[in-house]
Amino acid sequence: MSEKITLSGVPETMLQTVYARAKETKTRGAINDCKSVELVEKLDYDFTLADKDTAMSSGVIARTIVLDRLVKEYLAAHPGAVVVNIACGLDTRCYRMRGYAHWYNLDLPETIAVREKLLPESGSISQIAMSAMDDWGGRIEERGDHALVIIEGLTMYLSEADVRQIFSVIAGRFRGAEVLVETMNPMVVKRFKEKSIEGSKAKFTWGVKDGRALAALLPGFRYAGEHGLTEGMAAFVPVYKLLDRIPLVRNISNRIVVLEQDA
Repeated sequence: MSEKITLSGVPETMLQTVYARAKETKTRGAINDCKSVELVEKLDYDFTLADKDTAMSSGVIARTIVLDRLVKEYLAAHPGAVVVNIACGLDTRCYRMRGYAHWYNLDLPETIAVREKLLPESGSISQIAMSAMDDWGGRIEERGDHALVIIEGLTMYLSEADVRQIFSVIAGRFRGAEVLVETMNPMVVKRFKEKSIEGSKAKFTWGVKDGRALAALLPGFRYAGEHGLTEGMAAFVPVYKLLDRIPLVRNISNRIVVLEQDA
C-alpha cells in the first residue's frame, strides 16, 4: 500500500533526493542504495519534477559518493564512533555503513514523523525530532571520545546565524568531533535554481566561499580539508576528472568541508 506524503518547503526536498538515489541505483548504478528503492516504491508522490531535474539528481549522486567515502574512512579509523546525521530527511546512509556504535538521524518533527512511518528504527539507529538549531545534544546518550557529525543539503537553506547556532550546539555536546558539512558558493545561491526544489517552494538563501571561510566563522573548529562534488561527478561523468582542474568549475561546485573540533 502506497504512503501518501504531504510536505512543503525544505522538508519536501527530501523526497526529491531519495528519488534521485533510487533512480540512480536502478539505472546507471553509480551508487547502490537499495533502501531508497524500497522507500520510493512505498510513496504516493508525484516525482515528475525530480525525474526531469538532471542538475539536482547529479548533485545528489555526487555528494552521496563523496560523503559515503568520507564516512567510511572516518569509521574505519574510529571504530565505535557516534554519528549524528543532521537534517537526515530520508537519508539511508546508516544502512550502508558499518563500524559505528550509534547512529542518530535528526530532523524537524514533521520530517521525522514521515521517517518513522517509512523507516521505523531502533537499537543502534535512533531518530531525534528536533530542529538542527535546537539544543539536541542532550539526546545523545553515548559519552565516547569519537563523534562524526554530517550536515548534508542544509546550509544553503539557512542563514549564517543558523549555521553558527548549529555549530554552537555541536561544540556544547562534543569535544574533538569531526564535521562533514556541505556548502554552496554564494554566487550559486544567487543565480542557480533547481526545477524540483522550486516546485517545493524551498529557496537557496546562504553560501560561503570555501572551507577556510567557513572555519573562520566558527570558534572552536579548524579547517581540515574540503572536497568538491566534482570528485563525485567524475565517478559517472569521467570528463569531470579534467574539469575539476579548472578553478572556475571547482570553485562553483558545492563542497564537502571537513572541520575538526578543538579537543
